[in-house]
Amino acid sequence: MGRGRLRIYLGAAPGVGKTVSMLAEGHRRASRGTDVVVGLCETHGRQQTQTQLEGLEIVPRRTIEYQGVAFSELDLDAVLARRPQVALIDELAHSNVPGSRNEKRWQDIDELLDAGIDVISTVNIQHLESLNDAVTSITGIVQRETVPDEVVRAADQIDLVDMSPEALRRRMAHGNIYRPEKVDAALANYFRVGNLAALRELALLWLAEKVDAALEGYRNQHGITESWPARERVVVALTGGPEGRALLRRGARIASRLAGGQLLGAFVSRSDGLANAPLSQVAELRRLTEELGGEFHSITGDDAAQAVLDFARGVNATQILVGGSPLPPWRRGLSPSLAERIIADAGDIDVHVVGHPRPGRGFTRHRGLSRQRVVAGLVAAVVLPLLLTVLLHADPYTSDLPLDIPIFLLATVLVAVLGGLVPAVVAAVLSSVLLNWFFVQPTGTLRVADPENTLALMVFVGVGVLVALIVHRNARRTEEAQAAQRESAALAELSHSLLGAPDQLPLLLQRAMDMFGVRAAAIVRRPADGPAEIVAAAGSYDPAAPADHEDAGDHQLVLQPPGLAAGQRRLFDAFAAHAGAILQRRELQRSARSAAQLARDNQARTALLSAVSHDLRTPLAGIKAAIGSLRSDEVEWSAADEAELMAVIEESADRLEALIGNLLDLSRLQTGALIAHPAPTDLGEVIPATLAALPDPARAHWEIDPEARMAHTDAGLLDRVLGNIAENALRYQSADTPITVRASRVADRVEVRVTDNGPGVPPDELERIFQPFQRQGDSAGTGIGLGLAVARGLAEAMGGRVGAEPTPGGGLTLVIALPTRPGQEIPAEPGGAS
Repeated sequence: MGRGRLRIYLGAAPGVGKTVSMLAEGHRRASRGTDVVVGLCETHGRQQTQTQLEGLEIVPRRTIEYQGVAFSELDLDAVLARRPQVALIDELAHSNVPGSRNEKRWQDIDELLDAGIDVISTVNIQHLESLNDAVTSITGIVQRETVPDEVVRAADQIDLVDMSPEALRRRMAHGNIYRPEKVDAALANYFRVGNLAALRELALLWLAEKVDAALEGYRNQHGITESWPARERVVVALTGGPEGRALLRRGARIASRLAGGQLLGAFVSRSDGLANAPLSQVAELRRLTEELGGEFHSITGDDAAQAVLDFARGVNATQILVGGSPLPPWRRGLSPSLAERIIADAGDIDVHVVGHPRPGRGFTRHRGLSRQRVVAGLVAAVVLPLLLTVLLHADPYTSDLPLDIPIFLLATVLVAVLGGLVPAVVAAVLSSVLLNWFFVQPTGTLRVADPENTLALMVFVGVGVLVALIVHRNARRTEEAQAAQRESAALAELSHSLLGAPDQLPLLLQRAMDMFGVRAAAIVRRPADGPAEIVAAAGSYDPAAPADHEDAGDHQLVLQPPGLAAGQRRLFDAFAAHAGAILQRRELQRSARSAAQLARDNQARTALLSAVSHDLRTPLAGIKAAIGSLRSDEVEWSAADEAELMAVIEESADRLEALIGNLLDLSRLQTGALIAHPAPTDLGEVIPATLAALPDPARAHWEIDPEARMAHTDAGLLDRVLGNIAENALRYQSADTPITVRASRVADRVEVRVTDNGPGVPPDELERIFQPFQRQGDSAGTGIGLGLAVARGLAEAMGGRVGAEPTPGGGLTLVIALPTRPGQEIPAEPGGAS
């Protein structure tokens, strides 16, 4: 028994007709004799859907009770026991009620498929996991029920149920989707024309990718290599040259004019990894490709034209863009350009050649051998043949042409190893002349009597040049490989060092000085309308002195003195790319901190407006009502009534004063404008005076240990700290029980503990109560949640700490820790303070 087949009807939005299409397919199959059952169908009260159910066998649902409510779900066991050929199961992304066998309905369907039962289901595009964020940004509604994309992609058949936004809105207005009382709200919110158009486009694009993947799989399965123009794909061949930006922009314009056009940037690099384009240029091409909405691919190959064609055929491309520039006739005859080679083998792929004034880079040219080696090779090319001639001519009895030629050929090879191709050619030509003059009959002339000797001399020159070419190329590759190895080692060491460095720019500049042997390095920002700004520098950097520089994003990496060798430019470019990445990360970190600060400010502002709008209004309303009553001529107030109204006015004014005072203190703390003046302070004077100023001083008992009378603090700020904390304790203490304030000496500090026996605070909430605009449990109260936040801020400003701990037996104890001498630092958690 094989696995069943899954067919899915995909819609862009509710109401497009997915369920009706599923039921219509069930009727069609049943009419052909297929055993079809309805495992689950959600009609949502729609008459048309209900009508389509008629004539189909329906498997009864299973009832599950959850939190006292009965829910009906798919009866998976009943469908498995019934074993139909086809089961119709609606809403693939549905989440099952807790207590079901599977968490998601698609998992139920997977069991049916494993049992060999074909399933037809439905899903909306907004329920796909990969599109959840996009749908949320479009509609503003978070989709709680989602299904993994791979579940839908694995379906054997996906049918798009499409409907234009206008037609869907008409269906909605006619009451075919939602009940009449919900129609207006739906049309004004989720079912807006813009929302529906965007969701429809998402559905079409997602399905197009699914179809494209299926087409690619079919082509691979059947070994089809020629291009099928089912979708226009424009491949831009990039070799790292300056023309790459223009090519990408031209390719983007072409792709945008094509239906479903896709831009693909293909950067060609050597398979051996040697002499590729600088990293910064590759990164710039990648960034531009992504900005233009395309995909960037890095491909390798020694033959750039063949690599581009292989890639284009692999992605089923229809067009290739390649740069071209005028070449001299002699060079065109010797080696065709990249564009010409692509055109010659493109077959049915259209090739666009975009002209540009500067010749393309192709692969970056190999660096030649050093000047010193070439000069030494030229000297050897002259000296070695002459020396051999003298030695061989001095002993004419051992001189024989078949032996002389290999000896001179050996000299040519040695010259090639030392100086490269040009000195080796010079040695080969000079050796052939010397052989002809001194060792080929008739000697003393350049004429050759024996034709075989003429052929031997010609073969000697050819073999000498060929061997020299091979040796030269190997020597050059060896040198390049060693240079690449040095660069890789340097970059690996640099990356390893930077990973663990807290400040990476100074370390990078120091490594650059060591690597390039310069006396100074710097990161410089050169704005268009101002002087250069030095971001970081190492060594004796002089802004006015000449220097080598390389772009690092919006900045430049500068080395002094100038004169960097050409072979070090790639490594210099890599260092600049590192510097650009570090600067970009710094900017992102600054942006993140700024965004976090703005979020905190916005949250605080929202909380402030919410809290103040209530807590300012309450005392103002009390004052206004009391004054209005006193001014009224309609009621005769007794002296006691007037006194009570005056007390209300005074109490409300005190509340307003305390509220405004806390707001001002919080503002001064956040801006750093508050300055404390610690001095020796007698707590025996401050604590009684502060508690006497409380609204109900009789409810506060205090006690000061003799050794805890003196503290080094700001008396005025301590009065505000203790006052806020004591008022907070009174707010949550029962009226018949007083709060306790006790000052005691703990080690080298003084702790003032304000204890209440109120409802207390959970341990995980002890820190939260010190945040601005937080009341206990966020419950309504008479304050806006600033008192404890201001108390902690003021205490820290004068060198103290404020913390909280549970009161034994229930309640909350707030601990004010104060220093006893100048400059003393209070630990983070002194007996509960933090």
